[in-house]
Amino acid sequence: MRDRTSHGFAGLGDLEDSAAHTLPPALWDYVQGGAAEETTLRENRRAFLRRTLRPRVLVDISEIDPTTTLLGSAVAAPFYVSPTAYHGAVHPDGEAGTARAASEAHVLAAFSTLSTASLEAIATAAPHGPRWFQLYLQPEFASSRRLIERAEKAGYAALVLTVDMPVVANRDRQSKAGFALLESPPLGNGPEIVGPARGFVPRGSTFTLRSETSSGWDVLDRIQSVTSMPLVVKGILTGEDARTAVEHGARAVVVSNHGGRQLDGAPASLDALPEVVAAVGDRAEVFFDGGVRRGADIVMALALGAKGVGIGRPILWALGVGGQAGVERVLSLLKHDLVTTMALTGRRRVSEIDASLMGTPHGG
Repeated sequence: MRDRTSHGFAGLGDLEDSAAHTLPPALWDYVQGGAAEETTLRENRRAFLRRTLRPRVLVDISEIDPTTTLLGSAVAAPFYVSPTAYHGAVHPDGEAGTARAASEAHVLAAFSTLSTASLEAIATAAPHGPRWFQLYLQPEFASSRRLIERAEKAGYAALVLTVDMPVVANRDRQSKAGFALLESPPLGNGPEIVGPARGFVPRGSTFTLRSETSSGWDVLDRIQSVTSMPLVVKGILTGEDARTAVEHGARAVVVSNHGGRQLDGAPASLDALPEVVAAVGDRAEVFFDGGVRRGADIVMALALGAKGVGIGRPILWALGVGGQAGVERVLSLLKHDLVTTMALTGRRRVSEIDASLMGTPHGG
């Protein structure tokens, strides 16, 4: 039997299996599931596995510095906690536990509109941050504005607008498991808060969605007119959309396919990253998420041009297995794995990680 710590998992390679044996089956299928046949979900991970890194030797690695800045916030590592919903369904420590763990690790954390704790309670739990607030547009802009104003008042450092979820995709695994978010703990940001549209309404020969799904790029201008928080646009997979987001004032974009949970058949986030980086240039910061499991994955994404790398499912796995202590453990393990990879590739600082680190892809 493998030796497990009090946190429920011995290492990064042990974490997913530990969570699979801890979370209820229906909840596990919700956390793990992707859209339709889950092609994009699988490709997110395969995109890392088919790439290689070029090790450099006889470099003075007596000191490795993984610190950096993300949109001006000094952080201990170039990765961050991605915004994911319903932490309270995974463990009673919920978002407050995640926030405290990230704050203790001096790691940036982003929190969802669909959190089980209010954005104010999250800020109170970890007042030193840094933290970002992720926004799903509400059916009426006035409701979105109230959320934005609450986040700014509570000290969130940036606003992350998710744009790749105008309607929830068909998620076969989740549906088969019978997991319903409506049965989870109530939303912490208030009973009036709604998630993305969950389906179309047939009207004759056409199908309609709620009002917010008709928003165009001008919604970015509208958002910026009501807040001084820098705007981050999440869910970008093409150079065209990246350029347009920056033209409308976005300070950063997140290359993301929603963890393979939206458009099945979309490219792996890592495969889309170079195109977006080239389109944005130095006009905005580029962040990335999708399939990240190890320090080597973080280094690969940085080498391909990401400024920061989001961690999604592994945070939920760790929370489910060990609560706040589990999240503290996984953030510590990721830091050590990142530093080890930097040392083995001869990179002493994050600024030294560049495209020259990437090797020939498997089969290339």
